[in-house]
Amino acid sequence: MIELDYVVIGHTTRDLKKQAFAVGGTASYAARTARRLGCRVGVITSADPALDLSEPLGNVLVARFPAEESTTFENIDANGRRQQVVHTTAETLVPAMVPKDWRTAIVHIGPVVHECDPALIGAFGEAFVGVTPQGWMRQWDGRGQVSRRPWREAEKLLPHADAVVLSEEDLGGDRSLAVQYAAQTRTLALTQGAAGCTIYAQGEIRHFTPPAVTELDSTGAGDIFAASFFCALHCGRDPWAAARFANCIAAQSVTRPGLSGTPDREEAARCRQAVWGDGVGDAHHLRAG
Repeated sequence: MIELDYVVIGHTTRDLKKQAFAVGGTASYAARTARRLGCRVGVITSADPALDLSEPLGNVLVARFPAEESTTFENIDANGRRQQVVHTTAETLVPAMVPKDWRTAIVHIGPVVHECDPALIGAFGEAFVGVTPQGWMRQWDGRGQVSRRPWREAEKLLPHADAVVLSEEDLGGDRSLAVQYAAQTRTLALTQGAAGCTIYAQGEIRHFTPPAVTELDSTGAGDIFAASFFCALHCGRDPWAAARFANCIAAQSVTRPGLSGTPDREEAARCRQAVWGDGVGDAHHLRAG
């Protein structure tokens, strides 16, 4: 049996920008973050054989299923706004792809292009279930141009999630949807970029402002927030303390480009000390529950 602390399910992606590419996707950002928080991490993904994951997912156990092509996004700056294009997609991820000998404390379902079968939410028994539904809330046309769509799986999945993280962009700015979703799940975090996050939990709504930083690249910040938030919740922090910690980690991430924005061990320790005043929240406490 392979005992893990954190398993993330979703496509690792090839992200194109200005004729260059980098490895991306929720699976990459969340896995690296959880690993830097001291977790034993696994990833379940699909990608073509040419996509090299050895460096971005070093020290992470990867269950990789072959695809003719990796999921490929192109990010285009259009008058200060990001326009995304989906060029290709890898294979759908289903419960049968979960290695039978994997056990984990936390499972993070993180679709980017509808690739996660909703049945995955029950694939790890009693594990803490975190969901980032971004990939269920986007669609694309015949040219690959990405736009929003309703989260059609919400009613089915929300009651089974321990925590959900989504962004204002996912909702198209419609915060009434956040209230609607929050009523159906235990804890919901709405990320708001440089403005921080709003947490819906325990019948309360609270907003948390992040530390002020100079932003260089916000790519992956929501995934970094989510992994930090899920880990903090699972190790016993209340939603408010978990939000402050995740804000601290995510704020530092935007000061560096791409996957280099994931925290290092020292940065994680500084955020623990700054937010909680102690070291609780490391892998030892995670494994202890």
